[in-house]
Amino acid sequence: MPTSTRRVVTGKDANGKAIVLSDETLAAHGRPELGIAPTLLWVTDSSPPQVRATSSDLPQVGIAPPPNGTIFRVIELAPEQTITATEEARRQAMRQMKLAPEGAQKDNPRHPGMHRTNSIDYAVILSGEVDMLLDEEDVHLTAGDVIVQQATNHAWANRGNVPCRIAFILVNACG
Repeated sequence: MPTSTRRVVTGKDANGKAIVLSDETLAAHGRPELGIAPTLLWVTDSSPPQVRATSSDLPQVGIAPPPNGTIFRVIELAPEQTITATEEARRQAMRQMKLAPEGAQKDNPRHPGMHRTNSIDYAVILSGEVDMLLDEEDVHLTAGDVIVQQATNHAWANRGNVPCRIAFILVNACG
């Protein structure tokens, strides 16, 4: 069962006083067969970003941030051994999300989750462990580790026995 995330959004009242606009628990909306459960926390679609009054007026997005925008989400990755989808189904899901890798990885990726976004991604491992797979190397990451990923091919492989939670902030890198 994916973990929910509490999101507190602040803003200003009519007098300019800082207040809490919303305090809510957001559920992950995952694809258990693929081993991924993302929780979308916030989106911006301009630079500089607009200050929004509520979360109900957030732009609709896919995986990658909108042009000149950002996405803030938490993703929970299930252990690889619990994923029920076939490797081909996982590759097809990545293609459907328009997340195919580039270069030599394009037609025969080394992992079914290999993908690339046109963004600078800041990531923090919140709990668990995960391997970040690049074109030819793996990097083992544990809770507290930070990644700055610059529009590179990558995949996430949770080779452990417990879910891994990662916080991501994606910043559009192509305008």
